[in-house]
Amino acid sequence: MIRARDLDIIYICGPGHGGPGMVANTYLEGSYSEIYPDISEDAEGMRKLFRQFSFPGGIPSHAAPETPGSIHEGGELGYALVHAYGAAFDNPDLIVACVVGDGEAETGPLAASWHSNKFLNPARDGAVLPILHLNGYKIANPTILGRAGDDDLRRLFEGYGYEPFFVDGHEPRDMHQQMAATLDSVFGRIREIQKQARGGETAEGCPRWPMIVLRSPKGWTGPKEVDGKMVEGFWRAHQVPVSNCRGDDGHRKILEDWMRGYDPEDLFGADGRLKPELRALAPVGKRRMGANPHANGGLLRRELDTPDISDYAVVIGKRGSAMVQSTEILGHYLRDTMKRNEAAANFRIFGPDETESNRLGSIFEVTDRVWMEDIEPYDIHLSRDGRVMEVLSEHLCQGWLEGYLLTGRHGLFSCYEAFIHIIDSMFNQHAKWLKVTRELEWRKPISSLNYLLTSHVWRQDHNGFSHQDPGFVDLVANKKADIVRIYLPPDANTLLWVGDHCLRTYDRVNVIVAGKQPEPQWLSMDEAMKHCEAGIGIWHWASNEEDAVAPDLVMACAGDVPTMETLAAVDLLRKAIPELKIRTVNVVDLLALQSRDQHPHGLTDEAFDAIFTSDKPVIFAYHGYPYLIHRLTYKRTNHVNIHVRGFIEEGTTTTPFDMTVLNELDRYHLAIEAIERVPGLKEKAGEALAAFRRKLSEHHDYVREHGEDMPEVRNWTWPAT
Repeated sequence: MIRARDLDIIYICGPGHGGPGMVANTYLEGSYSEIYPDISEDAEGMRKLFRQFSFPGGIPSHAAPETPGSIHEGGELGYALVHAYGAAFDNPDLIVACVVGDGEAETGPLAASWHSNKFLNPARDGAVLPILHLNGYKIANPTILGRAGDDDLRRLFEGYGYEPFFVDGHEPRDMHQQMAATLDSVFGRIREIQKQARGGETAEGCPRWPMIVLRSPKGWTGPKEVDGKMVEGFWRAHQVPVSNCRGDDGHRKILEDWMRGYDPEDLFGADGRLKPELRALAPVGKRRMGANPHANGGLLRRELDTPDISDYAVVIGKRGSAMVQSTEILGHYLRDTMKRNEAAANFRIFGPDETESNRLGSIFEVTDRVWMEDIEPYDIHLSRDGRVMEVLSEHLCQGWLEGYLLTGRHGLFSCYEAFIHIIDSMFNQHAKWLKVTRELEWRKPISSLNYLLTSHVWRQDHNGFSHQDPGFVDLVANKKADIVRIYLPPDANTLLWVGDHCLRTYDRVNVIVAGKQPEPQWLSMDEAMKHCEAGIGIWHWASNEEDAVAPDLVMACAGDVPTMETLAAVDLLRKAIPELKIRTVNVVDLLALQSRDQHPHGLTDEAFDAIFTSDKPVIFAYHGYPYLIHRLTYKRTNHVNIHVRGFIEEGTTTTPFDMTVLNELDRYHLAIEAIERVPGLKEKAGEALAAFRRKLSEHHDYVREHGEDMPEVRNWTWPAT
């Protein structure tokens, strides 16, 4: 089909154990040996190929990054089809053929992925050809769709908006003829849909894209039986149907007969090379699926055209006096980034119905949400040409973005912090992919996967405990240091720097955690740039230590709300105990807390001690679960004196400040701990301790009577001096 129609096609293999098929075919077409010259196209090369497969020091058993032409490993099931659609967006000439196994079809993400056709615009996007492969069985059970009748399947997929074509049988020659004829029909149908849309004809609703339902026996053309038990057409054919070929002569004979059944002498010459007449059937050059640049997206990646962040700088005036929604400011920057890259069509925003909620709504001044179903006159910001992708499935948002990035484009995923956990495992798999691709010189760098996590734990007081979970960053921190970054900008100007920086990076996963509610602004743009470039720094304007004299105490913070509470605690302490020498430290780049030998951004031990001291108490107010800070700093000289406050799984529907009190992250608890940790201070500061504890009691009673925080909390600002 590629040769006959000069098609640009990549292939996604949903069933991970189908990886050998991709390896074998890229070897036969020649692209494998071009990438791996030691696997030559002869008997010796073939021997090496077989020897290295699923073997120590060799290659994985799935369609892993080492496999030319692959953008999807298929090890963890559920993401094949959503990756296919992500690859097709803004790739008008590309067709993505995607095989979905009937086992994978039972997963939640895959079930939702069928709806991706409602977001595919035939006028500007490529096409996806889903091939639902029904072989009837998983590892040890039948499959749901495999047991469904054709009429039910037809109704199901017509309901999803597809035109299903059926290929069914068990005799190979007949099946090949059926499949060839069906492919001819479906590719013709795809071109009809695209021609109509690109010719200006507007069809009502979504196009009815073709798909193929392929029925073939599990273990097709393999052994009928092994040890007297049914194999072909049953779940025993899964993965390794003949398990003891080395130690059992009977098993080895079964394997030999099986392999000889394919008549290899008709396929290869005496030297082990594929016969010329068969090699001539394969596509050539970049049309070969193992050499298609879309499957090595870094080859196609172009830098984003981004505006100067200084144009969006917040003028802070008196520190902490300007109350700004930081993500709204970032939204202005993203709006103009979207506009500047309109012609390149290589930037999209993804999110589960939260773009407006997360204060990024200014993006809709230049684009809309893409929507291919009917649009009512009263609908707002919906169009077929929109570049914002919203669907209430974090799985689809993540998978679309991954497919988009893997084929050379750029994007941002905006999500409520607590619900990003839904895609924990998808993040895991993408990070693993990036780790391996960095070790493959032929895999060119792709744009980073950027998360903006907002509506975060400290400002979900109105939604309650179910919406309060900052733990995604703990998972992210488990990954290879050179793959992940975690940023906690304390205000709008730092968020602008971080957002701009992340969009410029490649081969990473960047996590940005930032609030969307009005919050105090602390740093000018120049200060923000210097602070973010350093990652960690002393805020001298919020410190009262003397030059060349070590402070009595370090008050450290990471995250916007912890920063505000820390500064409020510093204010309380300075007023109550003026002689106390306090150093205030803010952390933007969380992983810079690690040692330099653990993370490329990590501070040297000397630099860390210069900031946090080698022997003074450190009260660390942190956005998430406290243990992560201990984990990141456990090798540091002063680790024993680092005392962390953060989210300790106390939450409910309450006031913003009460959330911090429940978790002992508020200004009063921070000030109390500071007094208790500075040697000899507790005995001198009894009045201050008592006053802070009274305030906690007053707060408890006030919020339960008035339903809002005390005026002195709500109206607090950083003092002018």
